[in-house]
Amino acid sequence: MSDDKLDDLIEAKVKPKVFISYSWSSPGHQQRVRQWAERLMEDGVDVVMDIWDLKEGHDKYSFMERMVTDSGITHVLMMCDKTYAEKANTKKAGVGTETQIISNEVYQKVAQSKFIPIACEFSNDGEPFLPVFLKSRIWIDFSSLEAVNENWERLIRALYGKPTYQKPQLGGSPAYLSSEALSPRRPAIGKFETFKQALLSNKPGLRLYREEFLSACLSYADSLRVREQPSGSSMAERILEDCTKLKAVRDQILDWVLIESGVAITAEFEESLLDCLEKMRELKSRPPEVRAWNDSWFEAESFFVYETFLYIIAALLKARAYAVLHSIFATRYLRPQSEIGRIAFETFGCFYGHAETLQTALQPAPGRGFLSPAAELIRRQADRTDIPFSSVIEAELLVLLMALISHEARWYPQTLHYAERSEFPFFVRAAQHRGFLKLATITGIGDAQSLRETAKAGFGRLSVDQWYDFAMSVPFWECLKMDTLDSIS
Repeated sequence: MSDDKLDDLIEAKVKPKVFISYSWSSPGHQQRVRQWAERLMEDGVDVVMDIWDLKEGHDKYSFMERMVTDSGITHVLMMCDKTYAEKANTKKAGVGTETQIISNEVYQKVAQSKFIPIACEFSNDGEPFLPVFLKSRIWIDFSSLEAVNENWERLIRALYGKPTYQKPQLGGSPAYLSSEALSPRRPAIGKFETFKQALLSNKPGLRLYREEFLSACLSYADSLRVREQPSGSSMAERILEDCTKLKAVRDQILDWVLIESGVAITAEFEESLLDCLEKMRELKSRPPEVRAWNDSWFEAESFFVYETFLYIIAALLKARAYAVLHSIFATRYLRPQSEIGRIAFETFGCFYGHAETLQTALQPAPGRGFLSPAAELIRRQADRTDIPFSSVIEAELLVLLMALISHEARWYPQTLHYAERSEFPFFVRAAQHRGFLKLATITGIGDAQSLRETAKAGFGRLSVDQWYDFAMSVPFWECLKMDTLDSIS
């Protein structure tokens, strides 16, 4: 539609007609009001004011009342200066009469937008001179030439009913609301905020706030565990949906680790983290009440534990919580009750996970599959800026090293299929003595040569040389910078 046609349409639908109420405070003020009236007329606004429309023989009070109450008058512009406000408040002279009529109209219709206060003068304390009954009304600043030029369009838009910002039309409900895959973005947001405030204000009983928050997170995750024979043939889609839901829990646990390790790394925090990990591990096992099951039922939880564990390692590396990392790798975790009959405790290798059922749900290219569906989903869900995917990959490289020097743990570094480089900052810095001391704290091995020898034995135990299809052309040994450890003082 052309601008001309649009202007015609606006003019046909809306013909603003205003009455200007003002005080003859001074010849200068009267002249300014007349100039504004002329400018309004130029912009297509019909203006009624006394100097043009109140003729000899007219009843001025009847004229004022008619202008204020006449339905043909779309707006009343009240040019408020000090004199106008004083006359209105004391009900003196013509302004007093007009404002008595106006105030009745305003008070009878609280939402009335017909009356627009124009602030023409301000007091020394920066407040506009307005009649008392207009104090709460939205006004337009006309107190200077600059203010008039700045706010003129705003006034014209108000008179034509065409504000700069208009409320958009109410749309339909989002399609995803009908999906059962929808989950709360933060299932324990309230409890996390309560804990966060308690932490930052050093409030007594912090342990209770922390436990309540973590319990809410893990309870939500537990509610997703399959407890009955799944119906239908879309198990892969069900697992993918649950993985997506559990991402919210991943993020909240990570937020907790980042904020508390950033404030103070205490023994209580470390103990709570180890306890949280052990309870997370339980999620990937069958619930005790389930007697018949298929391991694929719990692949979403297995993926969640694996992904969240890597993010926790990455967060602790960022927080330089090296002693806490050592505890995580050195601790033996109690097996869930549903796995009774096996060895009672297990290493950090229990947090490893995979989800082969995701292979079809993630829709690989025709004729191709993902080397690790779990790593592919971790990559897709890596949307955090504080812990990017590259940090997750570096964290898994550290987990691999810990598996190499362990006599029991096993680990296959799935995310390293997506490594775009072989230089990882934490291991590069370990060439310096200061950087090596950080690694020594984590591994518990204070001598570089001893660490190399132990890791070398782990390469044979885990058959690392037989792993293939990793994007890196550099062997894992070189990625770990084993040959340069503690070589720079």
